[in-house]
Amino acid sequence: MKRRSGHGVLALVTGAYLVWSLLPVLIAVLFSFNDSRSRTSWQGFSLRWYFGDPERSVWYDDSLQTALVHTLRLGVITTLIVVPLGVALALGLDRWRGRLPAGANFTVLLAFVLPETLLAVALLFVVTTLVTPLQLGLSAQVAGLVTFQLSYPVIIVRARLLTIGPQYEEAAVDLGASPLAAVRRVLLPMLAPAILASAVLVFADVIDDFVIVRYLSGDAATEPTSVKIYNSARAAPTPALNALASLLLAAALLAVAVGFGIHRFLTRGQRADTQELLV
Repeated sequence: MKRRSGHGVLALVTGAYLVWSLLPVLIAVLFSFNDSRSRTSWQGFSLRWYFGDPERSVWYDDSLQTALVHTLRLGVITTLIVVPLGVALALGLDRWRGRLPAGANFTVLLAFVLPETLLAVALLFVVTTLVTPLQLGLSAQVAGLVTFQLSYPVIIVRARLLTIGPQYEEAAVDLGASPLAAVRRVLLPMLAPAILASAVLVFADVIDDFVIVRYLSGDAATEPTSVKIYNSARAAPTPALNALASLLLAAALLAVAVGFGIHRFLTRGQRADTQELLV
């Protein structure tokens, strides 16, 4: 009876958490399909704020399109830079011994817990005061996001390296493979789930970022979706902002689905081998 009671309490807490966290999101998505300008009173289903309104819908409003495209561009560029750098840094820290790599490892962990506002202010000072090739806008935003996001793939890949261990790579070298070939043909395929998880996490976090991209944005053309919604929410907002946020949510969910699909494709042979062993 005590175990059943404990399971019931856990189920209740889990259900309350899901309702508390997901219900506002579902309501915001629902009102992106509202037929009227109201964001609180439902007037019927419509795609007006996606492409039906010739002036204020996402399809026709150039400022909303610019914010969405810029956000996705930041997500793709940052992910393409951060993930290879993070994987290489994780491999290096895993093999490097001494005080210097210990300090580098501490720096990575420090960047993971560093307040984002502090990093944004520091980068703003660097861009606006020091002589660098960076300028407010896309280049500064990418540099800031790469700096802030680099710790994610490093930590995830290093955790995966700890579970794999060195034996597979050592066995490949003993069988005649070069160290580089052992990493490329043995270790990297085993790291694929961690690499995919890092890419999905970085992309989803970048397109949702607000602090760094707001401090380092230049003109209106470099304002991403989060900043655009923040600036527009105070002045006669319409459900077009809900539609814009819903499209961003769809992009994040699509990234998760693609990552999961690629992971399933890459591990299909491993699942088949496991089933054969179980039989």
